Amino acid sequence: MAHEDKFRRLEEKQRQARLGGGQARIDKQHAAGRLTARERVQLLFDRGSFQELGVFVTHRSTDPHIADNKPVGDGVVAGFGRVDGRPVYAFSQDFTVFGGTMSEANAGKISRLMDLALENGAPIVGLNDSGGARIQEGVYSLGGYADVFLRNTLASGVVPQISVIMGPCAGGAVYSPAITDFIVMVDGTSHMFVTGPKVIEQVTGEQVTHEELGGATTHNTRSGVAHFQAASDQEALLLVKRLLGYIPPNNLEDPPRVECKDDPARQDAELDSIIPADPKVPFDVVEVITRVMDRDSFFEVQAGYARNIVVGFARLNGQSVGVVANQSKTLAGALDISASLKGARFVRFCDAFNIPLITFEDVPGFLPGTGQEFGGIIKHGAKLLYAFCEATVPKLTVVVRKAYGGAYDVMSSKHIRADLNYAWPTAELAVMGADGAVNILFKKELAEAKDPEAKRRELIADYNERFANPYLAAEAGFIDDVILPRETRQRLIAGLESLAGKRQQVPPKKHGNIPL
Repeated sequence: MAHEDKFRRLEEKQRQARLGGGQARIDKQHAAGRLTARERVQLLFDRGSFQELGVFVTHRSTDPHIADNKPVGDGVVAGFGRVDGRPVYAFSQDFTVFGGTMSEANAGKISRLMDLALENGAPIVGLNDSGGARIQEGVYSLGGYADVFLRNTLASGVVPQISVIMGPCAGGAVYSPAITDFIVMVDGTSHMFVTGPKVIEQVTGEQVTHEELGGATTHNTRSGVAHFQAASDQEALLLVKRLLGYIPPNNLEDPPRVECKDDPARQDAELDSIIPADPKVPFDVVEVITRVMDRDSFFEVQAGYARNIVVGFARLNGQSVGVVANQSKTLAGALDISASLKGARFVRFCDAFNIPLITFEDVPGFLPGTGQEFGGIIKHGAKLLYAFCEATVPKLTVVVRKAYGGAYDVMSSKHIRADLNYAWPTAELAVMGADGAVNILFKKELAEAKDPEAKRRELIADYNERFANPYLAAEAGFIDDVILPRETRQRLIAGLESLAGKRQQVPPKKHGNIPL
């Protein structure tokens, strides 16, 4: 065979690989408002940087229904390239080939890609669009899934893993994204569930739509499974690129630092009046965060879930930081099961990848109620406590208002190895609020008083004078300094710079036993 013929053969196979399941199925994918696997890869990576692996892989099934149908690439595009100049490994499932189902062969491509990412210390991005296990391959397909699950687990805390759900993701397929660090879902076209609507109806009699059961809104607001919700494939990929800009390629490197165009000494006088005079009146802690951090740098994570706590990435003088803050606009900022889980997961990610933690505290305590107690608030609240205790990255805390009870301890207090703890003059550090404390401490006096309400007001005023301030804690050394709100930015930047060389170890062990 002449060289020209060999070259033509290569070109034909490359053409077949690009076509996936054929033009008709590509057109159907576009009609559904979804990009193809290759289009997604091209949007994610820097132009011309993507290098594909396993291009000509085909399945090895002998099942008579598919034995003679062997699309080149077998339903997944895998490879490496650069995203904003930094190395990234990614795979993209191709729904036009057997519905993107997992085969033994394409699971091997994904597993090999993950091995390379782990060996080279680079993030893994999975673009999921699959009908699940390939039924014709039976246990071989299931084995392929398990191979991927194992690598997800081994890579956890070593390289960042991001999953983008861009179509169906059902049954065993959901467990790979669940192990990864972040999940992005596309509104209206992506779904995640262990068992689908038809099975649920058959088993329980419940009737539910795909969207209600496992759509992007459900998992971004109710279940907390997902972290970001995008309006389209394009927006989802832009979210991934932005997210990668805050995190390091692996656990041995520091997060990327960018040039700061915001004055590190900038003071914001508006912060001095942001806390309402009435401690029962809520305010938006996101406004505090955005005013303190570098302008336009705050990138909220799980914005629609457990809104009583705010988590996200930001930059301080160009340095990437993780932010945790109580949000008084929801449940008065109290910690409940969902908020504890959300906060703990985020804190552990930041600690695994060397991202300093900044905490803004305004917490009245843990949310009371039988629903919380029966749901396990004790063990779930302990997850957040455990995460902050375990974290060895620089930890800076600002008490902006309430810091009551056990929740004060949990929110990165000095007692659990926070490095620098500041308070605003509006801070209140106490076992509980004045109303509750007076009812307990002065029950007898109130019962015997001629005017119980006047006596209550007197006792509350006295309690607030003595306890609803930051100075007792500062006298004990639990607060390093009481600062004006307007100074917060420059104090945090200076503190962060002083902690640049922090080295802190935990006792030698295989791993801890977080209260799951």
